[in-house]
Amino acid sequence: MNRIAAWAALPLALALAACKAGAGGDAVPDRYDWPSYGGQVDEAGYAALGQIHSGNVDRLGLAWSLDLPGQQSLEATPLAVDGVLYFTGSYSDVFAVSVDTGELLWTHQAKVYEHNKAKMNFIFPLNRGCAYSDGRVFSATIDGRLLALDAKTGELLWSTETVERDDQRFVTGAPRAFNGKVIIGQGGGDTGQRGYVTAYDEKTGEQAWRFYTVPGSPEENKGDPAMEAAAKTWSGEYWKTGTGGTAWHGITFDPELNRIYVGTGNSGPYDPQKRSPGDGDNLYLASIVALDADTGKYIWHYQVNPREAWDYKATAGMITATLEIDGKPRKVLMQAPTNGFFYVLDRETGKLISAEKLGKATWAERIDIETGRPVENPDIRYEDGESVIWPWTGGAHNWQAMSYNPDTGLVYVPYMELGFRFTRAPDTFSGVVATPVGSDDEHEGKGALIAWDPVTQKPKWTVWHDWMWNGGTLSTAGDLVFQGTADGWLTAYDAEDGDVLWRFNTGLGIIAPPISYSWKGTQYVSLLVGWAGPNPYGNNLMPTGWRYNAQPRRLLTFKLDGKAKLPATAPYDETPHPLDDPDLVLASADVTAGETLYHMGCNGCHGGNLQSSGAPGPDLRESAIALDKDALWSVLHDGVLLSKGMPQFPGFTREQVGQIYSYIRAGARKELERQEKGSQPGAAEEKSRSISAG
Repeated sequence: MNRIAAWAALPLALALAACKAGAGGDAVPDRYDWPSYGGQVDEAGYAALGQIHSGNVDRLGLAWSLDLPGQQSLEATPLAVDGVLYFTGSYSDVFAVSVDTGELLWTHQAKVYEHNKAKMNFIFPLNRGCAYSDGRVFSATIDGRLLALDAKTGELLWSTETVERDDQRFVTGAPRAFNGKVIIGQGGGDTGQRGYVTAYDEKTGEQAWRFYTVPGSPEENKGDPAMEAAAKTWSGEYWKTGTGGTAWHGITFDPELNRIYVGTGNSGPYDPQKRSPGDGDNLYLASIVALDADTGKYIWHYQVNPREAWDYKATAGMITATLEIDGKPRKVLMQAPTNGFFYVLDRETGKLISAEKLGKATWAERIDIETGRPVENPDIRYEDGESVIWPWTGGAHNWQAMSYNPDTGLVYVPYMELGFRFTRAPDTFSGVVATPVGSDDEHEGKGALIAWDPVTQKPKWTVWHDWMWNGGTLSTAGDLVFQGTADGWLTAYDAEDGDVLWRFNTGLGIIAPPISYSWKGTQYVSLLVGWAGPNPYGNNLMPTGWRYNAQPRRLLTFKLDGKAKLPATAPYDETPHPLDDPDLVLASADVTAGETLYHMGCNGCHGGNLQSSGAPGPDLRESAIALDKDALWSVLHDGVLLSKGMPQFPGFTREQVGQIYSYIRAGARKELERQEKGSQPGAAEEKSRSISAG
């Protein structure tokens, strides 16, 4: 190390030394922030703090809690800067909370329903976080606005539209701040939207540069070497059919190389023969793309799934690190995309160093290290009309944060195991229907926490969970790994062997990752608790006992010897409580038609077969609004609950709303009859009940 580098590293070394001292005592820096989505710029989800460690974590207690009325899905990673926590809620609102007291300092309401209510129809209410730089907090709204707020007051400094108002793009991800700029992508790939990322000047909101992640028309590509090269891997009039490739989550800044790494999404349509007939790879779908941070110019790419066909994506978080591989230090980029493999890339060149299966992945035999391409198994693109493969469309790992501990050398990954049957369906836009298949595997439909060695590409230890859709992970210098799970427990594990060292019942399922930081010499752990799990298949893949609005959404903060008590909340309850009008006569044709309409869109929020997982939408069998046909019309057609996050569907006719109403009423009666007969709950319900008992 040269002298300049040594001096530059000295403050970090001193901080790390203080943290290591904390493993045997209580010394931590007076202030250690969590200033960006992944903690520090490397996106490692790691806190170099050791005041809370494996030897004393059993003393961890609640410092304070803050109820967040009106919220549903809380997926955000909070930021901790100078004694203030900043985070986003369900509806893109931004909150600032004092670490000292847990007091709400300010709130900025995004009011998507006033700015562009049509965007609410494309995704249920959620947001994964904000960015911070130089006294400004940056957030993005579902309708596609990027906002800059004064960190002290919440005052709006500027706002810019990052997507067209009348397209089907939306934003759920957290921006990233870097080099005086702030960058954001968007969602919408499932409906064929062309993806891109845009960097803006953090002071003015003016666009600095934009990079498209897939090619457009020949006229749009002309003169752009990256798009002209990508277009050669597409065929037909793909720009009319739809492309996808939206960058809705994973973005990492590399200050060492002055690069931005962008993880791109799935195709739209999914069926490659429909979007691009032939054999092309369809770049840059399901890829990691490296860009110059100053100009946005293409540097390199690596595609994890050439000719993507299964809703697989490379949008998961990406971690930069230096690993010793074959006796040499290598600057690497690590990602576990949805396809079930764990990838280690040389971040200077984009070349593949290694890739191995994280768990069950049957679409490919292996990844060829020489070519970097997957050695695919036959007939996986439903060539004969149907294919069954692992993992499912949600992946073996999705957006939930993984973390890397440089002391243990392990990456802690939230894992899922589920297989899907893909069936070609020419009459749908995506050209494919995907449904769970199930298997005799004892872990099918479950999740796990895997401690993965990125050098040997093998797991060191694995802890299995009873549910599949769980929270992200946090690792610390105290030899700890924290993860919250769908059953409502926040758990601290020994980072070396996975032993459970501490647990806390939060009273509601968890999907967000915890963070850790220090303020005034005290190390804290904070976490947003706000379960929401899309349950479109209604087959108990998600817990269904978190009843809508029964358990409050909260921000929890812990410290050693914390004495606060969490207020009591309603218990987990697997049994629906349907409402019925016994005088109502239902026509079977209306019920059948209503079932089709319901599963064309309502099931994403309210659950397949009317089985909600509690949020973002209620079990409609229990809803008083859904018991009144006129009230249901007012909600669906007129949009009277827009401000509460419920989209408006002005295209519905009275007859169609009546059919949906009939389906809901028939479902409520069916459940009441089941309960009156005293039929036993299924195995999944028994499993849930035993988890809740804890």
